[in-house]
Amino acid sequence: MNEARPEIEGSSGPHVVLLSGLSGGGKTAAAKLFEDLAYTVVDNLPSELLPSLAELVVHHPERFARVAIVLDVRAGDAETAYRRMRGALEGRGIRPQVFFLEASDEAIIRRFSETRHRHPLANGRSTQAAIALERRLLDPIRAEADVVVDTTDLPLRELQERLFARIGDLQPDRMTIQLISFGYKFGIPLEADLVFDTRFIQNPYYVPELRELSGLTEPVREFVLAQPGAGEYLDLIDQLLEFSIPAFADEGKSRLTIGIGCTGGRHRSIVFAEELAQRLRDEGHDPVEVFHRELGRK
Repeated sequence: MNEARPEIEGSSGPHVVLLSGLSGGGKTAAAKLFEDLAYTVVDNLPSELLPSLAELVVHHPERFARVAIVLDVRAGDAETAYRRMRGALEGRGIRPQVFFLEASDEAIIRRFSETRHRHPLANGRSTQAAIALERRLLDPIRAEADVVVDTTDLPLRELQERLFARIGDLQPDRMTIQLISFGYKFGIPLEADLVFDTRFIQNPYYVPELRELSGLTEPVREFVLAQPGAGEYLDLIDQLLEFSIPAFADEGKSRLTIGIGCTGGRHRSIVFAEELAQRLRDEGHDPVEVFHRELGRK
């Protein structure tokens, strides 16, 4: 893969990624993508050696300009390993960027079944029970992650785009806001902190000339926003976000993910996500990102 190396803005020192997430959540694929960008990928290093790795990164920046470190339950106490590595880096002046990958239980169970691999926390537990335990163990890391990606229905190409778009996008004093449009029939995004439902709006799918268009087109946008209650609903969501965004930021949250759903995720939710994103940008919130989860779905 000959991908262009993304520029890391505002970074004169090494860029370090801490890559964590659920077993079967896509970390192996993500690690390979980082390798394609000339990152030195360190996977499953014993936690006792993590401070030494931090020393190497600091004292040999020409060799370790880009490093991706995979940290998960294989380390034993994953949270301790994470805090040891993060503390070792930040104590040496390097703020790592934390990526967390997850997926639905059904998707993870299917992936383990297809690969015939054993869940690292099985030890007499069912795969379902092992996943539940792993979620609890990794929740502290997820809560501090700069980027959370749900890979349930994410093709490799889209995973690459989601990860590469966020590399180096690290602003410690700013909370990133991400809006995800989705279809309820495909499930609520796991990474969503807030979810808003637009299914009370008349569905453009049942208008023949609009059915094959997406919410990114002007005819669908005009149709959705002309429906009774659409403008008022946008105003109410905007008011709630005006109150809650500063509160989330004061709590030290580095990202806020907002899900906007409709039935199929191709019309109403896209229009609302785009409208809300523009309102947030106009109000001075930055960065604001938009991801339309079902847009590429056949």
